[in-house]
Amino acid sequence: MVSQQNRVAEFREAHAKGKILVLPNAWDAASARLVQDAGAKAIATSSAAVAWSNGYADGEGMSRKVAIAATKEVLRVVNLPVSVDSEAGYSSEPARVAEHCLELIDIGVAGLNIEDGADSPDLLVAKIKAIKSAAKAKGADIFINARADVYLRDLVPDGRKLAETVRRTKLYTEAGADSIFAAFMTDIAQIREVVAATDLPVNILATKAAPDVAALKAAGVRRLSIGALTGRAAYGQAVRAVKMLLDDGKYDAIFATAGDCPDFNKAFG
Repeated sequence: MVSQQNRVAEFREAHAKGKILVLPNAWDAASARLVQDAGAKAIATSSAAVAWSNGYADGEGMSRKVAIAATKEVLRVVNLPVSVDSEAGYSSEPARVAEHCLELIDIGVAGLNIEDGADSPDLLVAKIKAIKSAAKAKGADIFINARADVYLRDLVPDGRKLAETVRRTKLYTEAGADSIFAAFMTDIAQIREVVAATDLPVNILATKAAPDVAALKAAGVRRLSIGALTGRAAYGQAVRAVKMLLDDGKYDAIFATAGDCPDFNKAFG
């Protein structure tokens, strides 16, 4: 069995310069196994999709207990490094966030996302430091992807967004983060400026306006997340199939993609 520390090392290597780690985010055991078997180098969860699949709204509407349970199920069926979207860490207290992350380490998680949201970036700095300190005291480590929500939450006027993202990038780099998640950035020239502001890997979120994988890699981006989009795509197809069945009495949409479903009985048997 591969140790958690070896999974962290494997996850770091996947972020090496010259590479781009593409993460089609998962939300449960089946989707995680699907992503692994499709050839991904690591598994990352989407907090939104995990919450929806358990009947909760995104935005820490799901309890930490539910999040941990969902993560354990993912870890049970894959053998790749797993990174968990931990939202804001389920607490505004850095020490409690660190406790949560120690539990993630104990169950075998290699990495986590943690976001600043609408809070002061100084709070995320404190959380990053607390996580790293607690892990070090335990003789362990975990890969922290620090998410700057300047663009995602429209925190400052457009003309100031790049400078504020660069400022936060430097703060989180100095605090001990392992990568920077510049969520909702789409302008390739601005993305290059964030890449130039840190030696850490920069993570971009896929959107309709985002550059494609090749363009992001050429700009120095080393990680691309799909977020909740894979879950949305799956549920969106299910809605079409169910509505066609109920409204039109037709099976076409069901059979259009049902044959693409993996043989989960074989995978999990």
